[in-house]
Amino acid sequence: MDATAGTRLHGDGLTLGYDQRTIARDLDVAVPDESFTVIVGPNACGKSTLLRALSRMLKPAAGSVLLDGSDIHRLPPKQVARTLGLLPQASVAPDGITVADLVARGRYPHQGVLRQWSRTDERVVSESMASTGVAELADRFVAELSGGQRQRVWIAMALAQQTPLLLLDEPTTYLDIAHQIEVLDLCAGLHAEGRTVVAVLHDLNHAARYATHLIAMRDGEIVAEGEPAEVMTAERVEEVFQLPCTVIDDPESGTPLVVPAARHRVRA
Repeated sequence: MDATAGTRLHGDGLTLGYDQRTIARDLDVAVPDESFTVIVGPNACGKSTLLRALSRMLKPAAGSVLLDGSDIHRLPPKQVARTLGLLPQASVAPDGITVADLVARGRYPHQGVLRQWSRTDERVVSESMASTGVAELADRFVAELSGGQRQRVWIAMALAQQTPLLLLDEPTTYLDIAHQIEVLDLCAGLHAEGRTVVAVLHDLNHAARYATHLIAMRDGEIVAEGEPAEVMTAERVEEVFQLPCTVIDDPESGTPLVVPAARHRVRA
């Protein structure tokens, strides 16, 4: 059976890299529809590179990314932006822009000659800021905010696009543990509403708790993929991360919980 059948977003035979440096070769990946797919792996393994390719930010040297059956690079940019929202790893806001104005830019794909700013746009922007906890920052300049606040503003802009697919590259960067959980709970809520969410995460336990589909990468290759309980085993974690560990059931969620081996055991 074709693994890509029925998936809105997938890549076939992807060779990815920058300039003369190849990161991944002959990579096949399919994002299950209405999944919360999380990509994990060690630094420089190709996680963010793959996400950039799936989001149209990086053109493959070979192979193709297909969105709804069409090569994503041959589709009009606005059509892609109405279907797929992206939170890049490093986002830079224009000088002098306020939070409300930046979030409002998420509505750009829905604008046109005959479709200007509407009450619906205003409502979506307000709801996006409220759901990410930045409504009280609406009149602040983005440049004045802390790293964590800026991250939530960018997520709000991505939410304002109201796309069925949402891709997030390390969305919990710069956030303390409480805000990390808030953001991931928000993503889980969007997934529960029917959106397909794809995220690159570093924290294995967060990945295992929130993902419905897990992709583990190493050295530009997909080593394993499937449900977290199938992928997140002690043997697989050591293979991918070179980290001896024990995997137990999370007492809160029942999902896999990675416990790294202690360098020195504490004697009773």
